Amino acid sequence: MWVLGDQLNRNLGAMRHATPESTRVLLVESRAKLVSRRWHVQRAHLVITSMRRFASELRAEGFDVEVRQATSLAEGIRAHRVEHQPSAVVAMEPASWDGLALLHREGVEVVASDQFLCTHDEFAGWASDRKQLTMETFYRWQRRRLGYLMDGNEPTGGRWNFDHDNREPPPRGLHEWPQPVVHDLDDLDRTVLADLREECGDRLWGEPPTGVWATSRAEALRRLDHAIAEVLPRFGPHEDAMLSTNWHLAHTLLSPYLNLGLLSPAEVCDAVESAYRAGHVPLASAEGVIRQVIGWREYVWGLYWLWMPRYRDANVLAAERALPPVFTTGRTEMRCVQHTLRDVTAHGWTHHIQRLMVLGNLCLLSGVRPSALVEWMWTGFVDGAEWVMLPNVIGMALYADGGQMASKPYAAGGAYINRMSDYCRGCRFDRSKRVGPDACPYTTLYWSFLDTHRERLGRNPRMAPQVHGLDRLSDLDAVRARAVEVLAALDAGRL
Repeated sequence: MWVLGDQLNRNLGAMRHATPESTRVLLVESRAKLVSRRWHVQRAHLVITSMRRFASELRAEGFDVEVRQATSLAEGIRAHRVEHQPSAVVAMEPASWDGLALLHREGVEVVASDQFLCTHDEFAGWASDRKQLTMETFYRWQRRRLGYLMDGNEPTGGRWNFDHDNREPPPRGLHEWPQPVVHDLDDLDRTVLADLREECGDRLWGEPPTGVWATSRAEALRRLDHAIAEVLPRFGPHEDAMLSTNWHLAHTLLSPYLNLGLLSPAEVCDAVESAYRAGHVPLASAEGVIRQVIGWREYVWGLYWLWMPRYRDANVLAAERALPPVFTTGRTEMRCVQHTLRDVTAHGWTHHIQRLMVLGNLCLLSGVRPSALVEWMWTGFVDGAEWVMLPNVIGMALYADGGQMASKPYAAGGAYINRMSDYCRGCRFDRSKRVGPDACPYTTLYWSFLDTHRERLGRNPRMAPQVHGLDRLSDLDAVRARAVEVLAALDAGRL
């Protein structure tokens, strides 16, 4: 049984029925994968440590387990076959297009993944007779067939979606946020970190692990209990808010464990619904988390498989700018970018609005090449994976698919960031200005973006009013000139 690095659960796939008497288990650590990219140290540590910990748990159960360090995944399975001569090699369907192709090339018997509540075949069936795909329609279909937060045939509370209630700006004054669970690092953590430093050297970036991210199923379950008891009651209203003084607010921080298999979506949603039914969690908060898990997460998963492999090359806006140096250095005068990147460096994580409306929005407005942002997010976030980042970056953040996934570009100037955060307070740039040396780069680039793509965006019903607003600007030539200066400073790392 070949267990891949994001399938670390005894109850997943064919591992559920495996016995020590009949099955040897293989895990492969690929050197090529480690050295081919710049990984955030917490991302690499989380995956490798979780793999080795899972191997130890299986050994304690009596399994013969090999953790093979190899040049590549393909070399790992070939060397294992030469040494052990297994009668068959079985693996659960991987979470990537290239991974599945690899298993087929190597003659591995593939069993269906049960890491999601909607398989990609079921998603393709749902999508097949629809002219337009929307997450909301998919989410309601999921709710009906899975039964979460349903009272008979109707949604609990009479509404499918409480998103409108969950978009409040940051609370004023002092506010207490639940603190994440933290565990002490052990000898295995230290060994993995030493191995990573020896293997990757200065290609690793970010601050070292602090014990925030669980690397075992037991610790992941402890964080699920904490999220239900302490975090979820305060989750809903401010889930889109951003603060310079707190990196996590009331987010559950469970996504890495879902993506590695340490938690299953069903057990998360079951726990959320039970807490709501027991009166411990408000309906808006419970619905918000369940929508993220069975709605957005599984919708992204389904679209990835539906549109690959061509989707990874989508770039309808012809965006070819390199990723700005600030994504590597973190040095910038833009306070929103400064604080967001500080949090990524410290924790390998920020929540969805910082990803979309600070980092993604900056790359959209400046015309960054989609593949560059996909790779940075894939390697920089502890919950990164290609299936996650491709649709979220190409379809949502950069509108590179021209509207296949999102009905409009998520472009915004400084006003949105000011409304949903405290970042603009004390920033040297003025969010209300689009020209001049102290004009907010987001505001300048927002109007420049509309101008550059006027013809395409003017045909979009949701963007046409903003595009028509260009005709009312008396300083459009000055905006264009200022945008050239902003982009040059961004490219040079001077902004």
